[in-house]
Amino acid sequence: MIGLIATKEGMTRLFQEDGKSLPVSVLKVDTNFISQIKTKQSDGYDSIQLSTKEQKEKNQTKSKIGHFSKNNLSLKKHIKEFRLDESELDGLELGKEFDVNIFEEGQLVDVSGISKGKGFAGTVKRYNFKGGPKTHGQSDRHRAPGSIGAGSSPGRVWKGTKMSGHMGDVKVSQKGLKIVKVDAEKNIIEVKGSVPGANSKTVVVMKENYAS
Repeated sequence: MIGLIATKEGMTRLFQEDGKSLPVSVLKVDTNFISQIKTKQSDGYDSIQLSTKEQKEKNQTKSKIGHFSKNNLSLKKHIKEFRLDESELDGLELGKEFDVNIFEEGQLVDVSGISKGKGFAGTVKRYNFKGGPKTHGQSDRHRAPGSIGAGSSPGRVWKGTKMSGHMGDVKVSQKGLKIVKVDAEKNIIEVKGSVPGANSKTVVVMKENYAS
């Protein structure tokens, strides 16, 4: 298995034998189930779909209800598809379970999630602009973006110009994080450093040699 769906529980620290503390992110991995298997013959490519966390029917869309009932599986809240090679599909079947035991301490992983939304932000916060001068008669210009034009030619604002706007709430992948601890009893893995998103949000943990 190349990865699992997990939930970010928060951050803490672990003390090493030399007394130094290590900042770690705590990820809870509920049991992941195979809810669909795709092959080149039926879908044009090879992949599996994992799902996790039980959900009531009233909170599901009709398309998801039909999808799970077709495969005689209980409704799940989160779904994620993983591309595989044809050889990696051997031994996999609908309903098969995966847990934290697919990971090992010391292993490197990539963690993807939706970053924290920060609302409408100015250029200083959003793009680390320096801001304007604070002396020589400048008033209320300390965090202004400055000129955005390019003169009479082309006489317009270039597409992609860094300006104020919505910040955060986008998919972010943190690559090469080291697994410090795997707790099979609590279904928890602890990785060195921070991972994207707020606490209690869903993330995807993948082995490093696969693209996120």
